[in-house]
Amino acid sequence: MTLKTLQSVGIAFMLGTAAVITAAPAIVSTAYAATVRPQVGKPLQEAIALANAGKGSAASAKVSQAAAVGSLTPGEQSAISQTRNYIAAKTGAGGSSLGCKAKFATDYNAGRYRAVVGEDASCLRKGGGFDFQSQVIVAQAYYLMGDYSTATKLLRGLGNSDQVLSLLMSSAAKGGDTQTQGQVAERLILQGQSKYWTYLLAAADATRGLTDHGNLDIYRIRYLTGNMRTAEDYELLTQLAIQMHFPNEAVAVAQKGFAVKLLEGDRNTRLLNLAQAQAAKDTANLPNLQKQANAAKTGDMLVSYGENLWGRGQYEDALNAVQAGIKKGGLDKPDEAQITLGIVQLSAGQKDAALKTFGGVKGTPAAATVAHLWSIYTRSGGTAKVSSSAAENPQAGNKSKHHH
Repeated sequence: MTLKTLQSVGIAFMLGTAAVITAAPAIVSTAYAATVRPQVGKPLQEAIALANAGKGSAASAKVSQAAAVGSLTPGEQSAISQTRNYIAAKTGAGGSSLGCKAKFATDYNAGRYRAVVGEDASCLRKGGGFDFQSQVIVAQAYYLMGDYSTATKLLRGLGNSDQVLSLLMSSAAKGGDTQTQGQVAERLILQGQSKYWTYLLAAADATRGLTDHGNLDIYRIRYLTGNMRTAEDYELLTQLAIQMHFPNEAVAVAQKGFAVKLLEGDRNTRLLNLAQAQAAKDTANLPNLQKQANAAKTGDMLVSYGENLWGRGQYEDALNAVQAGIKKGGLDKPDEAQITLGIVQLSAGQKDAALKTFGGVKGTPAAATVAHLWSIYTRSGGTAKVSSSAAENPQAGNKSKHHH
């Protein structure tokens, strides 16, 4: 939710109570002149004058004087009630819930945020009028005062509506609360708002203890969801894929970088040429790589070989190889192998199995973060399938299929 939208909430709120704010002076002087007796009308007029001067207690006393007159007509009762609300709206005196709301709205729209979060909110609480929308407006007032930590704290308890989550996201971002930012982004993504991958990935980038493979897996999601920001993102993902011996994946990423005109020039052309040369060698050597992986004492080479096949779009073969590697055991980094297994399961169409695999990664906090990120991607509709059309849609994250 934008600041403009949030301000419009307050404006609409004010319009809903404007009649209360402006009606009282007219009540005594014109509309009810024929039905309000002088002994009632005079103290009400004095009450209005006192309210306009900011003297709430004295104004309330004058209303009480008018109310004490016996045998009040319906018109007089209405005049007294509306004048009391007017005083509450102007000064906060009187404790009327409707009057409190009027002053609350007036102060908010006038930028008197200290009054909104203080006396106005207190008045609403006492009168039983501190409803959901009022709580949101108080949080917004703290936000507009720059007190992001208080705004964030209040908003956390106000549910999962788009209005609340959008404001909470902005408040957390401005307050540097990356943990809350990531949690809210997750909720919004799972509600179909794929644009919030930007925030979730930013929070993931701040994860401590990430390995090179962990970074590779995060950048894969950045690529799959169309959130590659700069040439550096394409260069880094290409370099990581080359470094870890997944050259076909590196070629696809680099080619995409050129297609979207973020990669250009001699330096990036050399990077693409290197990836292509490595991919050609890899293709020629693939049978030998398989033999070496099968003959190895531990399962690490089989997992890596399967991940290589995944980058080539051979999902069933990739799944068989990764599963065989994990079964062989002796893995150097079992958490990373499990994440790879989840990715290839997802690409092979085994969504439920992938979610179970990602949920079972309980090793290092960094590995758990990466696995959880992939779980969100899976739950939001991702497929992790290799395709030359990857990342063409910058909002491809939830409602459409994801490609690589």
